[in-house]
Amino acid sequence: MGRPDKAARAAIARRRSDAIDLRLAGVDWLTIARKLAADPAANSDGIAYPQGYGIERYRKKQDAPSDEALIHAACRDVRAALADRRAELNDDVDELRALEADRLDRLFFVAYKRAVRDQDLAAVDRTLRIMERRARLLGLDMPTKTEVSGPQGGPVQVENVTTDELDALIDLTDPGTA
Repeated sequence: MGRPDKAARAAIARRRSDAIDLRLAGVDWLTIARKLAADPAANSDGIAYPQGYGIERYRKKQDAPSDEALIHAACRDVRAALADRRAELNDDVDELRALEADRLDRLFFVAYKRAVRDQDLAAVDRTLRIMERRARLLGLDMPTKTEVSGPQGGPVQVENVTTDELDALIDLTDPGTA
């Protein structure tokens, strides 16, 4: 089975979009699968859904896929469509991040010029804030190392506590909840 032509790819994209819309509406997997089945015998509307589930079997005049196979196909479609949407969102985020970085670069240039040329302390502060924002946006700051320690820098004691002991501790620290 080769790569589907442009019309088939468009029909598959439409099917995936329909599957997501139905799932978002709270429709169960089997109902989605039957609504988007290619074989009118399996399709809940009694029609052949274009590029629907089991299209190859329908074209070969074989029996319609089982409910389990239809559900599997619907789940696979929704996962694929959501992955595509996530990828698109990530691309959009990358574009927006680049746009914001360009904006910050322009603002930085103006503030930096004023800070250096005029030795304006307010411009120096603004320049530093722009640099901080840019570093956060682009993830340039090193992560903060945090170390948890017990009393006098010793090890932290970890104990197994029963629910009753935990409830008693909560009652001691917050008597209003009892």
